[in-house]
Amino acid sequence: MRIENSQIEYKSLRKVDGHKADLTDLAETCVCLANAQGGLIVIGIEDKAKEPPTEQTISQELVNKTVSRLQSLTSGVGFANPEILTHTNGGQYFQFKVFSTNQIAVTSKGKVFMRVADTCVPVDGNDLARLVAEKNTFQWELALREVMLEAILPEHISSFVSDIRKSDRVNEFIKEKSDVEILEHYHFLEGQNLTNLGILWLGTPAQRRRLTYPITIDYIVYDDMENKIRKEHWHDAGLNPKELILAVEKQAIELKYSYELPDGLFRKKVPFYDAVIIRELLVNAIAHKSYLISNDITIKVFTDSMTISNPGSLPLGVTKNNILHKKQRRNPYLIDVLHDLGLMESEGSGYDKIYEILGRDSKAYPVVETDFDSTSVMLTPQIEDLEALAIMDFVLQNYPLRPREIMTLGIIARHQKILATQLSTILQLQDDERLRPFSSKLLDEKIIISRGQKKATEFLVNPAIISAAKINQKPTLKTVEPHVLEALIIEDLRVYPNSKISEIYERMKREEVSLDDLRKAVYRLVKNVRITVSGGKTYRIYKVA
Repeated sequence: MRIENSQIEYKSLRKVDGHKADLTDLAETCVCLANAQGGLIVIGIEDKAKEPPTEQTISQELVNKTVSRLQSLTSGVGFANPEILTHTNGGQYFQFKVFSTNQIAVTSKGKVFMRVADTCVPVDGNDLARLVAEKNTFQWELALREVMLEAILPEHISSFVSDIRKSDRVNEFIKEKSDVEILEHYHFLEGQNLTNLGILWLGTPAQRRRLTYPITIDYIVYDDMENKIRKEHWHDAGLNPKELILAVEKQAIELKYSYELPDGLFRKKVPFYDAVIIRELLVNAIAHKSYLISNDITIKVFTDSMTISNPGSLPLGVTKNNILHKKQRRNPYLIDVLHDLGLMESEGSGYDKIYEILGRDSKAYPVVETDFDSTSVMLTPQIEDLEALAIMDFVLQNYPLRPREIMTLGIIARHQKILATQLSTILQLQDDERLRPFSSKLLDEKIIISRGQKKATEFLVNPAIISAAKINQKPTLKTVEPHVLEALIIEDLRVYPNSKISEIYERMKREEVSLDDLRKAVYRLVKNVRITVSGGKTYRIYKVA
């Protein structure tokens, strides 16, 4: 029963009843939901429980008192349908709806909160203007147009309904509805009037052009001097979102080029830009576009990169540094349609898929830039390391890995050796503890090995994997054992006594030794009195003890 998400919140009965009641905290949750798309508050189910206690009973007086108190602790929040329910185990709980509001909802103390995924966070001055803009966007999809159902071409309705009934992502209960009921389910229709979302999918070009603002797309190709050599554009509002996606993919031939790899690697071709990634970025641009900003979705293709941009910033609460793990919907009903038609990954997993594929292909991760009215994502086609690509091919042919493990292995293979702290940063994890689900199976299967402890933990590909893959990987000091590096430093100082660390590094740099590793090794040697140091902080020199 218990499925908590961005629009359903479960709370213990102790939150509203007894000496530990905390209705102030619950009021903040209500403000969060009202400032997003609204939601449902369910009270009487303990944290991590799936059902209420079997002996639990709820009085109507408690329900009325709770809703009344919440109304006094909030402003701009609408409540509806409070009701007491009985679970199959006999225990009671109650729930009520919180409506999305056109204005900014606040607590009685004037505090503003917003919903990011399933978490409430306070809104500071910098985000308040964005929240106002987001509030208008939330309402855009459902705004009614003066277009009646009878004005829609029957073939447009039958085409959409047919796609829904063929989809393996749609519940059979929905497929069995009538055509009009399906349109109502996807918020295309209210009464006999179409919504903005309904016009976007079912309308004629003339009807779509009256929207503020319909989807317009530019596809521009540049030569190596950055001169425009080809441009395609879709500005006539003649296609619905699905048709637009298919039309762009058909015309974007420059994004379909591939690398021809030499013999000896497992794959003969690697695409410049994987088709799944292009589909995901294009659908994301349509799904998260602000339909209140007049600008085009633009795809720019250069010889060494491609960039796709769309009107509107990243959804409130999502940044380029947490985009892998923070999920927020700007146009939730449009996203539902795109998902159910199989045009995008399940909610929140799009960037996971992008990172997985780029990790598999040994390519750089996307560079995301955003400001108040636009968001852009840049990709590069270059394979960063052919040896890492061969390692990924060998491992994926011999070990079943989940997407997060493919991402992790791809990073480690490209870096050859990486600190746990650095790996956590690239995977956008807040602390090293959260790294375990990403690395534990790789360690258990001995695909990777670790050295060091805690923050000094390093990960590298198991040499046995490299040997089994029959990869002629050139030797490098980057992955050498610490004691071997220390021995090399001592030998270097025997030949060049009284050297600074920078001088030792210059002599070893051609072997790709890491400067950080070199410093640590020197400091260990000093601590163990195997080499000595003299001079001040800015001019320290070392020699063999």
